[in-house]
Amino acid sequence: MKLGGIDVGTTGCKLTVYNEKGEFLHNSYVTYEISRNTGEHEIDGAVIFNGVKDVIKDTAAKVGKLDAIGVTTFGETFVLLDKEDNILFPSMLYTDPRGTEEAEAFDPSEVTQIAGVKPHAMFSLPKLMWVKNHRPDVYQKTERVLLFQDYIVYMLTGVAQIDQSLAARTMGLDIRNGCWSEKIFQVVGIAPEKMSRVVPSGTVAGCIKPELGAELGMEGTMIVSGCHDQVASATGAGVFDAGLAVDGTGTVECITPVFDRIPEQEELYQGSYAVVPYIEKGKYVCYAFSFTGGAAIKWYRDTFAPELSYKELDAQIKNTPGQILLLPHFAGAATPYMDSFSKAAMVGVTLETTKSDLYQAIMEGVTYEMLLNVNRLRKADIVPKQLYATGGGASSPVWLQMKADILGVPMTSLNAPEVGALGTIMLTGVAIGAFASVRDAAKIFVKEGATYYPDMARHQAYMVMYEKYEKLYDAVRPLV
Repeated sequence: MKLGGIDVGTTGCKLTVYNEKGEFLHNSYVTYEISRNTGEHEIDGAVIFNGVKDVIKDTAAKVGKLDAIGVTTFGETFVLLDKEDNILFPSMLYTDPRGTEEAEAFDPSEVTQIAGVKPHAMFSLPKLMWVKNHRPDVYQKTERVLLFQDYIVYMLTGVAQIDQSLAARTMGLDIRNGCWSEKIFQVVGIAPEKMSRVVPSGTVAGCIKPELGAELGMEGTMIVSGCHDQVASATGAGVFDAGLAVDGTGTVECITPVFDRIPEQEELYQGSYAVVPYIEKGKYVCYAFSFTGGAAIKWYRDTFAPELSYKELDAQIKNTPGQILLLPHFAGAATPYMDSFSKAAMVGVTLETTKSDLYQAIMEGVTYEMLLNVNRLRKADIVPKQLYATGGGASSPVWLQMKADILGVPMTSLNAPEVGALGTIMLTGVAIGAFASVRDAAKIFVKEGATYYPDMARHQAYMVMYEKYEKLYDAVRPLV
């Protein structure tokens, strides 16, 4: 049996294939461009779907037809389709500031109680309101509103369904009942029927359309709605119980802890932490994240050291805390600030500062931002005691040890090339009956690598710098 997991990100998509024995078979990857202009951050849905078709076709050529393919994507960003399934408008990314004024139309306490999030322009509904208010010509032609997971599933099968974890990223899901909230959609002024049907994570949509299956070499392949990409990473890491969390370092840096109840503490929602239904009933996760994790590292290398590999850059890192503080708000601030207009800043640069000092400062700044978030989560009794590292940053032993030292908890790497895709594959296997549960699938697929334990002497040294870092946002923000 061959199982595939499609993982769609903002800069590329991949299709990873394993068999039912947990053996890696193939990975296909394509990249695409996004557009970032002042006030507009957009991506073309047709380009992404063509990328999905390309990785499916490449996979069919390399390993043959798959039994089933699950689909996982990034969140919030939606595609607007007319009656003929034509795309009506460029898709606004989560970092796009449009929808800021519209977010103020929502009652924060009502949205928090129902949807488990604080209103913000990042989410789908304020942006949909922006379209309705500023582009009524587009809105009037809109027949369907789909996020990228359900857009891809719909284009492959003709079935419009979205899993609960991704639906929660719209700001319109009733997280307790697993359905669209009529109250919240009334504020937007649209009918929930324009949205896809909400289903549990890992639900079969159906077979790929016959004509598309023939074109792509996947005739009869089952298509499964996976989950939001951060939930997929937690699943692929085998993180199912309270006290465990995933630290995913892709474009975004995100810590995803698991807990057993919907928190009531106001501190959680004041920090804009979203409560998201997890893959096991009665369990939830939240996202503590920075918009730029790996993206900041990539920016540094591409701009200042294109001749060096990440491994070569890592080799230059000192084994002691650097003296430069970096606020990693290269694309605005995520939790706990949710400030789209914040900017990155470096403090402490001198004529003696080297390229490697700046590189280390970025690594430390991203990690200090995560510690700031972890400390906020502790106020809501969400206390990660072990972190599992995923994404490109998980391949850096230097950064994993730094994270363990700064955060003060063990960091475990995973021996899997694509943990998010692996989580989708596990859900897909359960959906088609190959495994009884995700925990059974985890016994086959999840393979732990090295664990990096905190050096408490270095932790204390880092805390001296962290105390200064805590003041950095308030000091810099009035200036930009």
